[in-house]
Amino acid sequence: MKDRIPRLGIDIGRVIIDGTSHPEGGDTAFFAGDTATMLRTPAVPGAFEAIARLVARFEGRAWLVSKCGERVQRRTLHWLDHHDFAGRTGIAPDRVRFCRRRPDKAIHCAELGITHFVDDKLDVHEALRGMVPHLYLFGRQARCPAWLAHTPTWPAAEAAITAALAGTPAGRDR
Repeated sequence: MKDRIPRLGIDIGRVIIDGTSHPEGGDTAFFAGDTATMLRTPAVPGAFEAIARLVARFEGRAWLVSKCGERVQRRTLHWLDHHDFAGRTGIAPDRVRFCRRRPDKAIHCAELGITHFVDDKLDVHEALRGMVPHLYLFGRQARCPAWLAHTPTWPAAEAAITAALAGTPAGRDR
């Protein structure tokens, strides 16, 4: 990675927006609830704070890359705006990318030159393997292959990413 400028990519669902913790019914409230219910969906604990610090470490070179349909895309953008995600983290709305299939995140990562990517889905990481040097499998996971860094929380993700930027193996939780 010495010849590549570090660039951070982050998924949104279950990595930033914690639909599974919605007080009114988990992910269903985000996907199917009315606007007010959707906007009450909480952020993953520590996400905004850790992302803001990481954006500073990456000198602003950070993007969100998410897979969803058009309706959920609109709801996601509304949620990000409502929670002042850009103001609180430094990732501007023009740094949000969407695709319709999880493996297509690889297209965005290639275009953006992403070197570090955080996602909760193993199939996304499989599509990015060999292209993105530092991959972080976020959240509770049934299994995590040895080629991935398991980061169950934002403090763990921040520590692992910070360690990778420093060139040390510390902060990896497998």
